[in-house]
Amino acid sequence: MPKPMARVPQRRNARSNRARILATARQELGRNPDITLEELARASGVVRRTLFGHFPGRAALLEALAEEASESLRSVLAAGAARFGSGEPAERALAYFVFSIWPVGDRYRFLLALARRDLGAERVAEVLAPARAEATAILERGQRDGVFHTHLPPAVLSAGLEAMTVALLEEVNTGALEDDGTHTAVAMLIAAGVPDEKARAAVDAVASTVAAEAAADD
Repeated sequence: MPKPMARVPQRRNARSNRARILATARQELGRNPDITLEELARASGVVRRTLFGHFPGRAALLEALAEEASESLRSVLAAGAARFGSGEPAERALAYFVFSIWPVGDRYRFLLALARRDLGAERVAEVLAPARAEATAILERGQRDGVFHTHLPPAVLSAGLEAMTVALLEEVNTGALEDDGTHTAVAMLIAAGVPDEKARAAVDAVASTVAAEAAADD
């Protein structure tokens, strides 16, 4: 009879170890992309056997991080779609999109380069697919409404804005830029064709909404 009860703490401990390893991996891989699993185990405070029990190799660890990032991205996009749906002006929807994905991008920015090398471009595309679809839909709507320029197809414009966002995340990573998403949101709206003053006003309005929502959650 005591054996089933004993397995509960073991499972809880295993989940805790796995979560700690993943959290440590997010930090350490950002500092040193070539960190070994043995070094990561030490940084996580677990023995090598424990880490390999959860992640038998580097690819398995990166795949777990990719899935974690994918789940986070889907969650924030769903919340954003519910908050800023088709009834909102496209420029505000795009600004809110940036604020929604920024924390996820900030947390997992190291993963893009690593995943392309270790998991392949197709897996990266799979993780980013929901965000790319949402951005493209917002841009398409904004082009129809005359908010965004139309000299590029929505999907192509989305790809360009994505590249800019990744580049700005890298600048944050190097310390050249401090941003909570505000600067990137303004830059994205301007790049999409929104006049400077209107872009800043839209971002300020959305930033106030985001701040109010964060205060309400606290």
